[in-house]
Amino acid sequence: MSPPVAPPGWSRWLVPPAALSVHLSIGQAYAWSVFKPPLESALGLSGTQSALPFQLGIVMLGLSAAFGGTLVERNGPRWAMTVALLCFSSGFLLSALGASLEQYWLIVLGYGFVGGIGLGIGYISPVSTLIKWFPDRPGTATGIAIMGFGGGALIASPWSAQMLESFGSESSGIALAFLVHGLSYAVFMLLGVLLVRVPRTEKPVESGPSVLAGPQVSARQAIRTPQFWLLWIVLCMNVTAGIGILEKAAPMITDFFADTSTPVSVTAAAGFVALLSAATMAGRIGWSSTSDLIGRKNIYRVYLGVGAVMYALIALLGDSSKPLFVLCALVILSFYGGGFATVPAYLKDLFGTYQVGAIHGRLLTAWSTAGVLGPLIVNWIADRQEEAGRHGASLYGLSFVIMIGLLVVGFVANELVRPVDPRHHVPAPKEAARVERQQSESA
Repeated sequence: MSPPVAPPGWSRWLVPPAALSVHLSIGQAYAWSVFKPPLESALGLSGTQSALPFQLGIVMLGLSAAFGGTLVERNGPRWAMTVALLCFSSGFLLSALGASLEQYWLIVLGYGFVGGIGLGIGYISPVSTLIKWFPDRPGTATGIAIMGFGGGALIASPWSAQMLESFGSESSGIALAFLVHGLSYAVFMLLGVLLVRVPRTEKPVESGPSVLAGPQVSARQAIRTPQFWLLWIVLCMNVTAGIGILEKAAPMITDFFADTSTPVSVTAAAGFVALLSAATMAGRIGWSSTSDLIGRKNIYRVYLGVGAVMYALIALLGDSSKPLFVLCALVILSFYGGGFATVPAYLKDLFGTYQVGAIHGRLLTAWSTAGVLGPLIVNWIADRQEEAGRHGASLYGLSFVIMIGLLVVGFVANELVRPVDPRHHVPAPKEAARVERQQSESA
């Protein structure tokens, strides 16, 4: 399925809304926790069991992005968005059947495995197209789209909670909520499928830079370069540090101030989680846009260097000041979101637009690794400290020191990034001929 080439006069600003329709939909994954308590009650699940669909979904996100990235580049954004629509919506429909029949394995299969494939393909589907439309502002363009993934939960959380309140939190009510999600997201994602276009020329902006400017490296060659693996470390360390707070945000702030004269209420802890989500979303567009002005290496110096300072402030002074704790956590989570949104532009700078979507997909295995590593560090150490009789902020001191160390590792990796050796480049004439052939076939 080839996407239609944009007609003369087509506004490139119509492409980010197409990407947003997909990312706002698949961003529902961050709202899975809304379904955890009803599922545990209705199906007699433990907390660990009820987390399986989400965990499998994130694992499949990384794997499908890595293995499907080349197909996305080959078949184009419309094909990728269609696959994402079918998988993500089908995952909800299978989950609805599983909830109705009270067969939890169907929910794990549907939401986690099938829906997770939709997450991965949908996440990378617009990346290379946006970069080709916005060669002058790649950070802003990808930031707008990936902001949607962070903001999807802000829509999905209250919407899901309202449906469960209206339909009931027993298995039949959960099934109906899953069904409505699957059908609604299919319609919304279809807007992106119909709207997406590829640029007619390699210069979508008059007098702007060519999308073929600079080095062009294939996905196969990219993973053979030290630059790819250095960026893998950078992304993994940044995500691990962010998700370490995000995954345990509510109990963490409660523990930090449990032994003070002003403990944190359950409502306030929930508000803190909402603030972190907003910071993540704002960081995706704010910091990625800033990277267009100061450069990708410099913005990652901020993410990793300032992030380490924020963690140190929380570890040393966090339990003495709520405003300081909240401010530092918000900054760290804004860097977490910004790191996701900036990395496609960083890849474009290093490897060009030739197969940047496929390269991005392979790099997202760092997210899958961090998704396991971050929560494991924080939760395992907190459990061990609690068993040793400690409580309050002391539950997290060691894990925060580890996070600082990981951020320093990421900072060093970022400093080691250099331009890709020309021997890895795709010959320019060959690439130009390929682009012309693809456009003539699509026209």
